[in-house]
Amino acid sequence: QVQLVQSGGGSVESGGSLTLSCAPSPYTYIGSCVAWFRQAPGKQREEVAGLYTESSGTSTTFYDDSGKGRFTISRDNAKNTVYLQMNSLKPEDTAMYYCAADNTSCLYGLRWWDHKKYNYWGQGTQVTVSS
Repeated sequence: QVQLVQSGGGSVESGGSLTLSCAPSPYTYIGSCVAWFRQAPGKQREEVAGLYTESSGTSTTFYDDSGKGRFTISRDNAKNTVYLQMNSLKPEDTAMYYCAADNTSCLYGLRWWDHKKYNYWGQGTQVTVSS
């Protein structure tokens, strides 16, 4: 059973930056397909960014329009950790953010956006952006 542990998040003013991290329990591979989702109060969980890592180590990233150009998902294979760098944050980015991982492929972006695809989830971390 893979457990994902998130860190980062917090409160910033509009235009600020935050970085979220997601690492699996020790000695566990995080998975080839990882993603970040968020959920604001009263709203459905929505995709933010996804990343697929091939066996060669090459990664491909995917973004929802809401974060494109502002958010960057990345992966440190040596640390087995996934990051979400968020720049130019807006009040509408305020939400609980979750990382998710799965070992099934999301090659070419296959269902990276579908939260039902993922078997493993982080505990969530709050991001609050004030205007």
